[in-house]
Amino acid sequence: MKLHIQNETSRLRAVILGTAKSNGPTPKPEDCYDPKSKQHVLAGTYPKEEDMIAEMEAVSAVLKKYDVTVYRPEVLEDYNQIFARDISFVIEDKIIIANILPDRKREVEATEYVWSTIEKKNRIILPDECHVEGGDVMPWNDYIFIGTYSGQDYPDYITARTNVQAVKAIQNLFPHKKVKAFELRKSNTDPKENALHLDCCFQPIGKDKAIIHKNGFLVEEEYQWLVDYFGKDNVFEISKDEMYDMNSNIFSISEDVIISEKKFTRLNKWLRKKGFTLEVVPYSEIAKQEGLLRCSTMPLIRD
Repeated sequence: MKLHIQNETSRLRAVILGTAKSNGPTPKPEDCYDPKSKQHVLAGTYPKEEDMIAEMEAVSAVLKKYDVTVYRPEVLEDYNQIFARDISFVIEDKIIIANILPDRKREVEATEYVWSTIEKKNRIILPDECHVEGGDVMPWNDYIFIGTYSGQDYPDYITARTNVQAVKAIQNLFPHKKVKAFELRKSNTDPKENALHLDCCFQPIGKDKAIIHKNGFLVEEEYQWLVDYFGKDNVFEISKDEMYDMNSNIFSISEDVIISEKKFTRLNKWLRKKGFTLEVVPYSEIAKQEGLLRCSTMPLIRD
């Protein structure tokens, strides 16, 4: 397979979509990887497998409607494999296999049948000290935007997924790109104060627009840089509650077509007003695990 990804919105041709099949039992609170999942476990509202399968199949149907080749992970028994974006990501013609939480190593193996078809020189595994997940990495033409956390207390945050060593490694891999890192707000306990990944508080759409949540960024100047780069009229600002519901985590099939959650009323109205074609799906059960449409898709080829 010849990979090709230059940005977030060019016409999608091939993608890995996660799976909710054999997702396993509801985790114990202490085993949750993020505060939102833990919140739903404690409240007794953690999503049911059959509901998540139905939501993901709705996305699969939309992708196939647009003639996108859809790969799914090999199903591992009693194992959460929904968030395909965490475990690998593509920039240009290279796939980077993420160094993720040790408990999730088997997820990488479940997509090996896809990435083993890629030329070996284009399969990149970063050194052990580089921590990175695909939700933090966004190719955007001349830029690569990366969410990170560089605080001394990085090891204390299970929600800190991408470190500065990974940012430097990606810059070294793509020296012709401008790598722009953004410090994200982290919380192990409050999902409304936690930007788990960059795509939980920001995402480019179309040719020149973006969705953003100011409080997801620790450094106001970095947030302001993005607003200035896209232009204030091209930026849709989401509230803390909309960030919690994952409004910035939609998914582009092309510069004109976006898959969005059907309950994102305010965002969807703005997108339609700006001329986008929307394919709306139910995805609010998946969202209970602090991820949505971008998190569960990993593009391989865009035109």
